[in-house]
Amino acid sequence: MSMNAVFEIASSAMTAQSRRLNVVASNLANVDSAASAAGGAYKAKQVVFSAQPVGRDRSAVGVRVAQVIEDPSPPRLQYDPNHPLADARGYVTMPNVDAVEEMVNMISASRAYQTNADVMNAAKTMTLRTLSLLQT
Repeated sequence: MSMNAVFEIASSAMTAQSRRLNVVASNLANVDSAASAAGGAYKAKQVVFSAQPVGRDRSAVGVRVAQVIEDPSPPRLQYDPNHPLADARGYVTMPNVDAVEEMVNMISASRAYQTNADVMNAAKTMTLRTLSLLQT
């Protein structure tokens, strides 16, 4: 595997984790949104990854975001009869976002991003050392 493929793999992973962090941020920003632009409660989003061939000969495998899907779990019902969006029984439909799960996703994505940044730095250091050996 060439060093170029290492850079492409790490770069694809960093791009995918960056997208995952954006989705997590959107979910956390809407954790208490009772209504969305579509009229219903916000639905949590999840990122789906897939393999992506990288490198000149396409033998290495990176990652890409295949799609961003809505979480199929049901919305939370919160009892608040004084809320303007409450139904006849006094329940407000709240987003299906689990703040704890989203925080775990955020930590996981940020650590994966940092690990791939470290891989790129290590590959850069090895490339520079190899080049300096060839100069002598």
